[in-house]
Amino acid sequence: MKHVFLLLLVQLFSVFTLSFASGNETDHLGLLEFKKSISGDPYGILLSWNTSTHFCDWSGITCNLKLQRVTQLVLSRYKLEGSISPHIGNLSYMINFNLSVNNINGKIPQELGRLSRLQQLSLGNNLLGGEIPTNLTGCNDLRFLYLQRNNLTGRIPIEIGSLQKLEWLAISTNKLTGEIPSFIGNLTSLTDIDVGGNNFEGHIPQEICHLKNLTFASFGQNKFTGTFPSCLYNMSSLTMISATGNQLSGSLPPNMFHTLPYLQEFYIGENQITGRIPPSITNASAFFLALEASRNSLTGQIPSMGKFQYLDIISLSWNHLGDNSTTDFDFLESLANSSKLKLLSISYNNFGGHLPNSLGNLSPQLDRLYLGGNQISGKIPATIGNLTNLTFLAMENNNLGGNIPTTFVKFQKMQKLNLGSNKLSGELGAHIGNLTQLFDLKLGDNLFEGNIPPSIGNCQKLQYLDISRNNLTGTIPLDLFKLSSLTILLNLSLNSLSGSIPEEVGSLTNLGWLDMSENHMSGEIPPTMGECIMLEYLYLQGNSLQGTIPSSLASLKGLQHLDLSRNQLSGSIPNDLQNISSLKYFNASFNTLEGEVPTKGVFGNVSAILVMGNNKLCGGTSELHLPPCPVKGKKLAKHHKFRLIAVIVSVIVFLLILSITLTIYWTRKRSNKTSLDSHSSETDHQLATVSFQSLHNATDGFSATNLIGSGNFSSVYKGTLEELEEKVVAIKVLDLQRKGAHKSFVSECNALRNIKHRNLIQVLTCCSSIDYNGQEFKALIFPYMTNGSLEQWLHPKTPSAEQKRKLSLDQRLNIMVDVASALHYLHHECEQPIIHCDLKPSNVLLDNEMVPRVSDFGIAKLLSTINDTTSKQTSTIGIKGTIGYIPPEYGVSSEVSTYGDIYSFGILVLEMLTGKSPTDEMFEDGQNLHNFVTVSFPDNLLQILDPLLVPTEEAAPLKGNDWNLDPNVEMCLVSLFRIGISCSMKSPKDRMNISDVTRELNRISEYFLVGE
Repeated sequence: MKHVFLLLLVQLFSVFTLSFASGNETDHLGLLEFKKSISGDPYGILLSWNTSTHFCDWSGITCNLKLQRVTQLVLSRYKLEGSISPHIGNLSYMINFNLSVNNINGKIPQELGRLSRLQQLSLGNNLLGGEIPTNLTGCNDLRFLYLQRNNLTGRIPIEIGSLQKLEWLAISTNKLTGEIPSFIGNLTSLTDIDVGGNNFEGHIPQEICHLKNLTFASFGQNKFTGTFPSCLYNMSSLTMISATGNQLSGSLPPNMFHTLPYLQEFYIGENQITGRIPPSITNASAFFLALEASRNSLTGQIPSMGKFQYLDIISLSWNHLGDNSTTDFDFLESLANSSKLKLLSISYNNFGGHLPNSLGNLSPQLDRLYLGGNQISGKIPATIGNLTNLTFLAMENNNLGGNIPTTFVKFQKMQKLNLGSNKLSGELGAHIGNLTQLFDLKLGDNLFEGNIPPSIGNCQKLQYLDISRNNLTGTIPLDLFKLSSLTILLNLSLNSLSGSIPEEVGSLTNLGWLDMSENHMSGEIPPTMGECIMLEYLYLQGNSLQGTIPSSLASLKGLQHLDLSRNQLSGSIPNDLQNISSLKYFNASFNTLEGEVPTKGVFGNVSAILVMGNNKLCGGTSELHLPPCPVKGKKLAKHHKFRLIAVIVSVIVFLLILSITLTIYWTRKRSNKTSLDSHSSETDHQLATVSFQSLHNATDGFSATNLIGSGNFSSVYKGTLEELEEKVVAIKVLDLQRKGAHKSFVSECNALRNIKHRNLIQVLTCCSSIDYNGQEFKALIFPYMTNGSLEQWLHPKTPSAEQKRKLSLDQRLNIMVDVASALHYLHHECEQPIIHCDLKPSNVLLDNEMVPRVSDFGIAKLLSTINDTTSKQTSTIGIKGTIGYIPPEYGVSSEVSTYGDIYSFGILVLEMLTGKSPTDEMFEDGQNLHNFVTVSFPDNLLQILDPLLVPTEEAAPLKGNDWNLDPNVEMCLVSLFRIGISCSMKSPKDRMNISDVTRELNRISEYFLVGE
């Protein structure tokens, strides 16, 4: 009997051993099949997956020590490319499968449903398509399902409802459709659900209320309709509800904050919610952080919210709040306890009465206050000056009266001030000039009187100035024309300003919109107006201007609207105005003009021009019905005609012979010249030139003290040119001894010749001459950028420079927006699309208001045609650019494309966010800036963020993304990093296109900088 027992034991052990070996080999083969499905492994993470080591020791693999079976496969953030092999379903002991933040495409294999022990499935932030597998029901132990940020389509499969242990469901930012199924209520273990950013529609299901442990519910940016389920307000575990950007309706229960005692964040903006703000908000959690309910139809008063010490955001704009009564602002007094409040937006509601003095008791950290579009009357309280950290203040479209308080002088950080369309009076005090950080000032449509204060010239960052529709008198101070920062608008219209337009108006070389209409201006239009080369809209109508229309206006190549009507102008319409291809509207009616009306350009469109009231005009297109112009010389005698014909024939013959002779001579003399010279000569004649002597004098003989930079083909000097009225300029001198310099000069001229954009460097003039040694000399002259290059701000070379130069997040965001706008213009808005080929921080110059100008088109390439497909957006040149910014495909092909510029832009974005140069010594052995960021995205971004962007309290060592940042800042940073990563993908087809980039950056900018 004993022997029989031992025999049975041996047999059982043999069976167990065979079974163990079989399972072990199944895992081994499954992993090898998985490796085969991976086509790209830039970090070489799978190199360890070979026969020399046991598979349990392979990178990313964790095994059960006893059974030697795979329990975890974690390969997150390695930029892996390829698909998921169906053989992954053979790893039957797997608990955690994590391939998040890679470039995995294809579909999620159905075979995953065989992993009955799986607890966490993380496939978020990939390129996966298709539908969510229906048989995930086999994963009956699944706790965490992360599929967010892919391209998944279809509906949520009904089988998901059987995953009783599921705690996290993240399927946001896909292309999912249909309704949220009612079986979602079966997932009773759920604590977090995020379905935002899809195309879901219908109602939020009532069954969601079965989820008694739910703390985080995000439904934003879908197409949900109807009301919130009433039971949702009884889910006491909720801490965050987000449903922005839907079509939800109904009202909020009065006691909702009683039944949701732990709610800290409530986002319901951009819906159709009606009724009042629940009065129970007064008793909400002491840790309440954010109330965002803008763009709804809320009514009534804002309840007291005095208990919330940590309150950060109140955004209630574009509703129907307030009763236009004296009690509308009673809630402000309670907010004095909210010491961390940064944004208060109640604009475009129905608030009335006077602003209370308690306005000045709001949080000293408040930086954005929006009160515009209400019915507020009375004076602006002087106590508002206590809010010294304000950067944006908007009080437009109210009934405010009285003077601007002198306490405004305390707003040393103010960037945007809008007091337009009120009843403010008095003089524009000199204290306006103390707001030196302003870039946007709107004071139009008020009752201001007196002179324009010269101190406004101190606002050296001002880009937008509107003081129209007031009662201002006197002459325009010359200080106003020293504001070279003015780039968007200068509106002085509908006042009583007098005197002449100063010649100094020509200093506004960056201005896009100038309106001096409906004043009492006299004298002539100065020819220097033609130096405002960025002007698109010029309105001078309704004055008493005299003299002729200056022909220099034809230099305004981007001009779209020109209105000179109702003046006393004489002479003829300059013929060259018809050559402004962008001109869409021309009005010179009711003057005393004479002579022939041009017929080309805008003058060929009778609906776009107005010339009535000028009795001596003639000609033009027949639709104008003007009298024909008299033909000269009709009364010549016949013999005079014959004599004239003979003379003309003789001259033509002579010129023909001379032309042939000169052609032969010139061909022989210039036979050794390349075609580049002809292009260069053509370019030289298209720009007003200066002499070598002028440039020599301007730079003190090109002294080393004036040298501000050098490159492959040129050196750049700072100088002051007499020809440009002592304007400080940058002079780019070509080193023609260097091979390729001549071609670089032609490329840059061709690129800059016809482009016009506020974020592209503009050439002022050029020089093509002979130097004092008899050598050929060529130079381009640009505006001098007082703040240097972005490179100097990101990577200062001295510690003292580092202390002085710090770019804030909003400055970096503005630079990204503007550079992307410039690229969009080059790629899609030019007559011939242009590839820059060398976008990098040193080629992004910053003017005195920190507006970027993309420069250095020395290796730019013009495309003759461009289509939507990447293959058409290419051109062939030698490999050009700068190491670190050159896209990978340029190393294996000589074709360049617009997507190469996008790659450079992506690296630029990542460099601005991390403070790391792509050529930093840390990037060795295959590592690069893109991979460095991707590995930390999105959970560890704070560890790679430029320290200058991390608040002081965050400077201590952090674990993961231990964010204590403003939620808006966090969202902004994550979005910007995502753009940088997407633009710098290895494959051009995986990169964002520039249209999507500009649209996304503008969306981020509007949300982060405006906050409404």
